[in-house]
Amino acid sequence: MEAENRITSFEKTVQYDDGDASGNDTGTAKHPDHPPRLWRGVLLTAVCTLSIVLVSATMSSSLISLPVIGNDLGIREDQLQWITSAYALSSTYMGDEKSSSLAVSFKEHSPWDADLITLAVLRGFQGLGAAATIPASLGILAYAFPPGNARSLAFATFSAGQPLGGGLGSAVGGLLTQFAAPSWRTMFYVIAGLSVICIIGAFALIERDPLSTEKDKRVDWIGVALITSGLILIVFVLSDGEVAPKQWKTPYIIALLVVGVILSAMFLVWQWYLERLYTLDEPPKWVTPPLMKLSLWRRGNGRFAAMQAIVFFLMCAFQSWQLWAVLYYQNYKGYSPVLTMLRVLPTVPTGILCNVLIGLVIERIPGVVLIAIGCLCTAVSGLLFAVINPNATYWAFGFPSAVITVFGADFVFAAGSLFIAKLALPHEQSLAGGLFQTMAQLGTSFGLATTTIVFDRVRAQQGKRLGIDVDPQGLNAPPEAQLRAYRAAEWTIFAFGAFACLLAVLFLRGVGVVGGPHKPPTSGDFKSDSEHTVAIDSAP
Repeated sequence: MEAENRITSFEKTVQYDDGDASGNDTGTAKHPDHPPRLWRGVLLTAVCTLSIVLVSATMSSSLISLPVIGNDLGIREDQLQWITSAYALSSTYMGDEKSSSLAVSFKEHSPWDADLITLAVLRGFQGLGAAATIPASLGILAYAFPPGNARSLAFATFSAGQPLGGGLGSAVGGLLTQFAAPSWRTMFYVIAGLSVICIIGAFALIERDPLSTEKDKRVDWIGVALITSGLILIVFVLSDGEVAPKQWKTPYIIALLVVGVILSAMFLVWQWYLERLYTLDEPPKWVTPPLMKLSLWRRGNGRFAAMQAIVFFLMCAFQSWQLWAVLYYQNYKGYSPVLTMLRVLPTVPTGILCNVLIGLVIERIPGVVLIAIGCLCTAVSGLLFAVINPNATYWAFGFPSAVITVFGADFVFAAGSLFIAKLALPHEQSLAGGLFQTMAQLGTSFGLATTTIVFDRVRAQQGKRLGIDVDPQGLNAPPEAQLRAYRAAEWTIFAFGAFACLLAVLFLRGVGVVGGPHKPPTSGDFKSDSEHTVAIDSAP
């Protein structure tokens, strides 16, 4: 009874009208009973999808340009991943619908960069746009489309933006980098211009936020400071541990790693403490709402947490594959940005076909099957590069790898976002989407840093085996040492994807079909801290 009172007390401060006086959620904002009109639904989905296309294109266009950026600004190869990690790390902020219309304006930065530090900082500002855009878009679509066929189609279309933007970013970015006068800077101008369309569409199509009965609108700034500082320090250590004066034995590397882990642990303890106090009938006045409810992770018998872990490791593999495929083609094979773009271009049509397929089968095939197959395909794409024969034709290894790598991002984002939406209450949709986005971007940063460590270590070891002391930039590394290093990075990618597949098989069994009509969860489905279960099989 005490636990039930705490849950009810917590819900009283942030309520949505999704029921009646029988104990379900009540408030002023009510889910529409029917999806919006066809034209409005199409345009709304298009604007939200364009936003994630731009987010993904910003990442992939920078990846295709990394070698050129490195040569232009004199950045070492082992530090190039900071350009992508800074973007991914800052995009772990969890936004809401209010920030969506202005979020893309952050993408106007970075055509005037002069060095790595400036570029990384401005890439961090770009990441704030992704942080606000994706969670807000998920919340907007979840609110606009009630559970049913229309929502499944809207979410599948939105998820298509991830690989579509990645492919278009690589294609257009490669062309502009090689042929446009400003080189790699041109793509940032293009993205800034397209962002204006998103801003106009957001103001025209996204309805005003419904009035909320939330009484306490304070922000947990202590939690913000703890988790931001902790994650930045951890990613910094992972990125610079190999290039520090004494590598991992460097005192400041050890100190920063310890501090980063402690701050991250303190954040979790602080959130647990705030949630316990805030759910009291009369919480202390100084207590703010927690930044992240830890109880949310136990939803669906822990499957919410499992889904977050799956997208984390899947993105470790998917984004790392993009980085090392580009570097392999340009730095090892010596291809131009355009020739490299042509070799990763199959991800675009494959991504589109995957999401057409998802729209057709997501209401018929269990979610665990779709997610496991997607993770397995991404793992195999890394395996193909791990055993690649540089003298073999592109169609033997490169083409099939580029075709199947997007299955993971497509299937996991489409099925995973629908599954997360089914486990979240109406007013939690943006928070749940924000956590999903956070884990995806943290996975990107962790995967890029980890594969870079593996690449550097193997290249140095293989260089010594051949009697060469490889310099920090790797310019004197013999081709054999480079090839083994690229293969080792791809083996790591395979391990990430395979582990994500294993998690799906072990922990998502029984989730049923995630698309189609189902009964929305209410606060009554979560009656105690130890009983966080909802009906996750589809039901009309």
